[in-house]
Amino acid sequence: MAGRLQDKIAIITGAGSGIGRAIAERFASEGAKVVVAGQRLPRLEETVQRLRTNGGTAAAVRCDVADRAQVEHLMRAAVETYGRIDLLVNNAAKNRPERALTETVAEMEADW
Repeated sequence: MAGRLQDKIAIITGAGSGIGRAIAERFASEGAKVVVAGQRLPRLEETVQRLRTNGGTAAAVRCDVADRAQVEHLMRAAVETYGRIDLLVNNAAKNRPERALTETVAEMEADW
């Protein structure tokens, strides 16, 4: 599969269904190697199977994006599987009404 994303490594969160799955399908069709992430492993495995059936390269990692340790595991798994990360689509959403999004992002930026 040759395309604009040939041999790029992409992580797509929330890729078990809907928009995330569609993004994963498009990236794979453009040649990216895709790591699909989300909370429901069976759905992620369905996405991986669809991508592979259509000639794509994909792996699934269960990840709750609201859990820092799981996000770090996702990043390590992507690098261990494909050697690097070129693209990240943070499609997953987690509602945390007790904190403003800007507070969460600022905290994470300070640690990175």
